[in-house]
Amino acid sequence: MFGSQKKMEHHLFEKYAPVAKMIYKQHFRKGGVNRRFKDNFTALNYELFTKKGPIDGITYNPKTKIILEKRFRDSLLRVLQVNDRQFIYIKNRGKTFLIEDKNEITENSKIYIILVFAIILITLILSFIVTIRKLMPLKILKDKVSTLGDENFDFECCNSDRKDEVSMLGIEFKKTARKLKDIKEARNVFIRNIMHELKTPITKGKFLTEIERNEQNDEKLKEVFIRLESLINEFASIEELISSSKNIEKNYYFLDDILDNAKDILMVEEDEVVGHFDNKKLEVNFKLFSLAVKNLIDNAIKYSPDKKVEIKTENEDIVFENKGEKLKYDLEKYYEPFFANEEKIENSFGLGLYIIHNILKANNYSLTYEYKEGINIFRCKKDEE
Repeated sequence: MFGSQKKMEHHLFEKYAPVAKMIYKQHFRKGGVNRRFKDNFTALNYELFTKKGPIDGITYNPKTKIILEKRFRDSLLRVLQVNDRQFIYIKNRGKTFLIEDKNEITENSKIYIILVFAIILITLILSFIVTIRKLMPLKILKDKVSTLGDENFDFECCNSDRKDEVSMLGIEFKKTARKLKDIKEARNVFIRNIMHELKTPITKGKFLTEIERNEQNDEKLKEVFIRLESLINEFASIEELISSSKNIEKNYYFLDDILDNAKDILMVEEDEVVGHFDNKKLEVNFKLFSLAVKNLIDNAIKYSPDKKVEIKTENEDIVFENKGEKLKYDLEKYYEPFFANEEKIENSFGLGLYIIHNILKANNYSLTYEYKEGINIFRCKKDEE
């Protein structure tokens, strides 16, 4: 029960933290909440309340339940529930906002979905009972499946063009075994290289702790910890992508907010990122997609002589352009984790395009590359459903 509550709270925080950040940036950095911002918010299926009367009507309602509360140094985030309505309560520096999430499923809808699901489940159970009586003996397949725990991924016994239930089941188990084998090999690559990538900053940090303390050395030591933190964050993202066996959760976010978050993570100067894009609404995972955008910006700035990147939109595509030399290898070669570039520059982890490719793939996007008149052009294309 406690674990389920923690999972629910984590899910709600992951979902609504980007919404709170949008409100915070608009109010404290962009001059306050205006009509255009409210309209954009409405387009995301959220209703924003800023007046005291409607806010108090919800917060002081005896039926209101607090299902999540997060306190920070000078701010407060709560998720409230009243009957079948859900609200986000934000208080920061004495300013209060209330947002109703119109995307949440009502109680009536939940009951309807449960009934439909129950009918489908009962139908499937009855079909299974009827089907199981007609199945042929499954001893060979059973023996093979029982060896999966010993990492025996050989399912050559299941090659068949027949369409009966046993053959189809064998084919599906073979696909699963192949996926498990791919995950095992990817993790082997991950483990082999993580020690190599961490060795340099750890060695440098140990050296700095043994020499004389001064402001310059302390600053270098801070840089070592920042690099270690960046490595660990990117390793965590790789692990999440490798081990995930389900679709990632996606919601609608504006491109401008994703770019702002990516720039905040990267801590770049405003003049390093030139934007000529439409503020499109994207259906993505905010955290992972921001990380992919961050890596695209980082690579573009890092490998450009003028240390600038230009971001555009063309139809549904998001385009990143920078001056510089053409890639020496095909783009797919850089998708290999820890790809060893002959001219690998300082602070290049060898993970950038590997992470970008897998995150975009998980969000139903793909990456293409072309080189025109001294410009590297990386294009994030929306895949067809």
